[in-house]
Amino acid sequence: MKLKFFKYQGTGNDFVIVDNRLDFFNKNDTKSIERLCDRRFGIGADGLILLENDKMSDFKMVYFNADGNESSMCGNGGRCLVAFAHYLGIVGDECTFNAIDGLHHATIEGSSVSLKMNDVEEIRETEVYSFLDTGSPHHVQLVSGLDDFDVYNEGKRIRYGLYGESGSNVNFVEQGDANGFLVRTYERGVENETLSCGTGVTAVALAMHNLGKARTNKVDVKTRGGSLSISFDHKNGKYTNISLKGPAVQVFKGELEW
Repeated sequence: MKLKFFKYQGTGNDFVIVDNRLDFFNKNDTKSIERLCDRRFGIGADGLILLENDKMSDFKMVYFNADGNESSMCGNGGRCLVAFAHYLGIVGDECTFNAIDGLHHATIEGSSVSLKMNDVEEIRETEVYSFLDTGSPHHVQLVSGLDDFDVYNEGKRIRYGLYGESGSNVNFVEQGDANGFLVRTYERGVENETLSCGTGVTAVALAMHNLGKARTNKVDVKTRGGSLSISFDHKNGKYTNISLKGPAVQVFKGELEW
């Protein structure tokens, strides 16, 4: 059969997206999903997303990492899926969808999508790094000389050495201005650096605010794929009303033998 697919990107974090409302896609075929994401033998992407029907919300998001395994929440992927649902005419300028970590509300303004993330009640701090879960687990570490930093090898070492087989995403951060940060991320499941990570930049914004490095409740984060904005409320150590905002763009669509 022929598989109709769409390619989207959010600040360089790219995804193969499939409309699976008819429930035809074999979600257990890990090898085929991995092949679709392969940049030489497939379409090429950081992950694959299925849009499915949902009784509780406008649609459901099912996300797979590039290694073919179903994964935790993906912020940029969620924003891209909202843009795709809008393209299909399923939703208007706002919607609610169901993901692996629960319901998310989103709004659309042109090519920009703002996605509400889940509350964060705990940030673990050490002398070297912060750790928190923003829908996916994230290690956040300040470094100097980010442009020349060995993200792949150091990220891989921390991902396995500190967090074991289940792993964590690893974010290396350098402060830009008073309320802006530069970030590079090693993503588990991709097992490499990606140009951007939505749950990662969200984790960075909250961790930097928690450390007193960010002074307001709106933080700008620049990745190698572009800039994202994170806003939030903070009270009694708890972060609520967290929103991740940035571009979500359709790159192309096509068909391939499946």
